[in-house]
Amino acid sequence: MKILYFAWLREKVGCAEEDLALPAHVRSVEGLLDWLKGRSPGHAEALADRKLVRIAVNHDYVAGDHALKPEDEVALFPPVTGGRS
Repeated sequence: MKILYFAWLREKVGCAEEDLALPAHVRSVEGLLDWLKGRSPGHAEALADRKLVRIAVNHDYVAGDHALKPEDEVALFPPVTGGRS
């Protein structure tokens, strides 16, 4: 599975992407985030407040209960803000 990190998540984790073989018990986005938090202090810090993390699987926004497949691409990024009023 390919995991992509964007913006400050990339800075905290220390890389832009990882190719990972997930343990069998990781079957959903929430399970993935729980597992990723244990990979390093940077991962734990980046994923400490999940309200600040948006998730897309194969370019579609998903919720935490979304089921994962080994060939999925998962993107983690902060909420998008900005624009002019």
